[in-house]
Amino acid sequence: MYCPICRSKETKVVDSRVSNEGMAIRRRRECIKCNYRFSTLEQVELLDIMVVKRDGARESYSRNKLERGILHSLAKRPYTQEKFDRMISAIERDIQKKKKREITSADIGEIVMKHMLKFDKIAYIRFASIYRSFEDVKKFKSEIRSLEKRRKTISTGRPSVGIKKLK
Repeated sequence: MYCPICRSKETKVVDSRVSNEGMAIRRRRECIKCNYRFSTLEQVELLDIMVVKRDGARESYSRNKLERGILHSLAKRPYTQEKFDRMISAIERDIQKKKKREITSADIGEIVMKHMLKFDKIAYIRFASIYRSFEDVKKFKSEIRSLEKRRKTISTGRPSVGIKKLK
């Protein structure tokens, strides 16, 4: 690791802390040459995972692309960067649990939807409207009704009539 001030390769780790629910390590470093202190972040990276798009095209998994897509849904919504980072890490953990070298964009979308539902209901609806390609108001209303029924089920602990209880 190079010192950002003097560019020396001689740095030492002063302190290390696990963050992001074990998915990252924050290290406090000190340059031996100029004594400048700085922090680095080491994160788990999903390597060699290919995303199979709806049209059959394949591309490498990109955390940045995932973050950008979710950030569109969260526009003008209140959230903290820490909670956002935790959600992204949880999504990536679920992708890793699949233990596949290829994953469809549809599978990623479903994983994201599951986490968005817990994170922010409005952002969930925004994401769902794009992901599920709502073409008319009926489909949009149906998704909102489904969300309301889930909320009632969770708050009462009993499923609504005709609705299976969520696990």
